[in-house]
Formats: sequence, C-alpha cells, structure tokens
Amino acid sequence: MPNSTEAGPGGGKPRVRLPQRDQIEFRAYCWNDLLPEDHQARIVWDYVESLDLSPLYEQIKAVERGAGRSANDPRIFFALWLYATLRGVGSARELARRCDPRTGEIPFQWMCGGVSVNYHSLADFRTEHVELLDATLTNSVAVLMQERLVTLDRVAQDGMKVRASAGAASFRRRETLEDHLAQAKEQIETLKQELDADPGAASRRQQAARERAARERAERLSEALDQLQEIEGKKKPSEKEKTRASTTDPEARVMKRADGGFRPGYNVQLATDTGSQVITGVDVINSGGDQGKMAPMVQQHDDRYGATPDEMLVDGGYVKKDDIDQISPPEGETTVYAPVMSSKTDRRDPHTPRDDDSPAVAQWRKRMATPEAKEIYKERAATAECVNAIARNRNLDQVRVRGRPKVLAVVLWYALAHNLMRAVALRAEQEIETK
Repeated sequence: MPNSTEAGPGGGKPRVRLPQRDQIEFRAYCWNDLLPEDHQARIVWDYVESLDLSPLYEQIKAVERGAGRSANDPRIFFALWLYATLRGVGSARELARRCDPRTGEIPFQWMCGGVSVNYHSLADFRTEHVELLDATLTNSVAVLMQERLVTLDRVAQDGMKVRASAGAASFRRRETLEDHLAQAKEQIETLKQELDADPGAASRRQQAARERAARERAERLSEALDQLQEIEGKKKPSEKEKTRASTTDPEARVMKRADGGFRPGYNVQLATDTGSQVITGVDVINSGGDQGKMAPMVQQHDDRYGATPDEMLVDGGYVKKDDIDQISPPEGETTVYAPVMSSKTDRRDPHTPRDDDSPAVAQWRKRMATPEAKEIYKERAATAECVNAIARNRNLDQVRVRGRPKVLAVVLWYALAHNLMRAVALRAEQEIETK
C-alpha cells in the first residue's frame, strides 16, 4: 500500500478519509438496539421480571395522584446487583460508575434505561432485603425441583472463608474497648451541648453529622464488648485476658486462611445439589471451624423445601457424632458420606465400629469402608469446591459490608446469580434432550 505522501497512479497525492476521533457527534439510538438478544443482561432482566417483588413496591411512598418524586423501579436495583455479581462487581460506587451515561458500560446502562442511580441507594438496596433474598432463593430452587432439575438426592456442603471489612488492628482487648466507649459517650454529650448552643444552620448540620458518627462508633464499641463476652465464654480462664474483638465489625473473627495466615473474616457455608450444581442452602457463621454445621444445614433444607437431602457429602471437618445421630436414620432421613479420621491414640481400623458408637455412627464407619461410598464421596469436590471456585472468580473473597446480616445478604446475591445461570444451562440441556 503506498504511503500517503507518495504520488498515486494519477500523479497526484492520494485522497483518503482519516478518522476524526475528536469530533463531537449526536446520535439517535434505542437502548434495545445496543444489546444482542441473548445477552446475559437480558437474561437477568427477564428473570427479575418473573419475580414477585411486591414487598418492595409496598414500601414506596410515592403513589399516583399523590405528592412526591417518583421512585426508581425496584427491578432496576435487583437486576443491577444480580448482573454486577455475575460480573464480579462488589462495590456500590463501582456499580454506579458503570451505570453512568458518560463513563459506564452499555449492559448496565441498558438496565437503567435512562433512570439515574446513585451509589448510596445501590448500597442500601444490596443489604436491606435479606428476607426477600432468602425467600427468592427458596422459591427459585423449589421451581427447579418441580421441573425435576433439582432433586436433593445428593447434596454437598463446604465452607469458604471470606475476608471481613475489618483490619487486624481494629481488634482490641476489654480494657481498651471500655476506655474507648467511655470516651465516645463523653464526646456525644459534648457534641450535643455544642449543637444546642450553635445558632448557625450550616454549623448545626456539621455538628449533627459529627454527633451521629460518634453515636455510631459508641454503638459499635458497645456491640464489640457484647461480642467479647461471648468469645470469652468459649476460652480457657488463662486465655480470657488475651481475647479481643473488632471495633469496626464486632461480629468478625480472626480465622486461619488457606495460605496459612490469620485475618478477620466470616465462614460462608454453601450446600449444593450434586446433580445440578444449584446452591440449595446458604449460611454465614463467624466460627473458623465447620464441625457441627452439617445438622443445621440439613434442617435448613427441611425448613425451605419440606424435605431433607437423601445423602449428605461433607469433608472431615464437619464430622460430629451428634450431627450424624441427628440426621441419620432412625432419627433423620439423610445418609452421611464423610471420611473417617484415623485415631491419634491407637492404631485400630477407623472403619471398625467402637463400643461407644451409636448405631448411626457405626453404620457410617462401615459404609465409608466400601468402594461404593468412596466413589460417591468423590462428587463432593467436583460439586462443592467447584461452586466455591466460581464464587471466588466472581470476587467473593472479601466483603465490603460489616455485620453478619449484611454479609449474608451479599452471599445470597451470589447464590441467586449462580443459580440463575445454572437454571439457564439446565433448561437448555433439557430442551436438547427432549428433541
């Protein structure tokens, strides 16, 4: 190709159309023309339109023929957070930026459809409706059960440590917490007196904000002391003086992570149907260990769906004899598949029932020695750990909210987003099979 400065075949300089990237243009377009018909954002919106979000509409105070500005449609917020979760966006500020008409991305802008959103409203919506999110998870899985896409024949449970929104330096001992609480209360009283004596409106607003911040800090410190008392109750008398609690997220606990380090976090419990990889149960605890968490998860399934899993697959960290007795026949209806740990005090075969074993525990020991049980147990890693890895890929490694209820809300968003895409894939497979 000749250089633009060289003469062309006609003897003159070639005329070419150069890109004008600094030219301002006005274009007319329709939002629906900007996304393909099978785009993931459309899938999310169609799903949200099928949900019963009447509890959210009942909270809207702006009504027809009434005063006040019209509220944003709750479906916009619901769809935005589902799609943001699939895209690995966990910050309300980042989500608001992607919705901005000037700096955002088309899929997020398409969902807004010209409706402006701000990060504060997005952040509030994300954590305010835990009960609705939990009910949505139950109803969505129940629909898949009716379609025979989820059966609960075999469920795998696994825990995942998630970094809390609290620094290691925020953990304080009782004496320090009590001193800080006394200082915070004194500061509140001082600010109240200054607020009452200040006639300036602007100054009063600033003082009110300072008073609110001091009051919230005092509430966190008070909660930290309550949590400290709970932690002390689980410690040996010689260790109580060293017990600490966080001043920013009192419910967070220092936990050992996979890399061997210790950091503040929460333990996210997920139960997954092995046949479909659909998340059927969710919980958030602040205990670093998983022991004793299998029976509550089985009970959660009974509360949600009126049925317990036929088989439960867990790793050795969940094994607790009381749990096995509680959920296994004859008291329960669930068969446990979990590895039997070798004894540290003797060399006896761990699969041989012991004299103090209950019938359910004895059956579990003998069951896990069979090749069939070992083959079934392999499904745990292929299911539970796979689902955990998908959540990690969507940035569920650290939460930006504080307190167990809000962390649970974030985890529920991940579960709903994961199940949505699994439902799409399962229904597509079913359609192919029926042809």
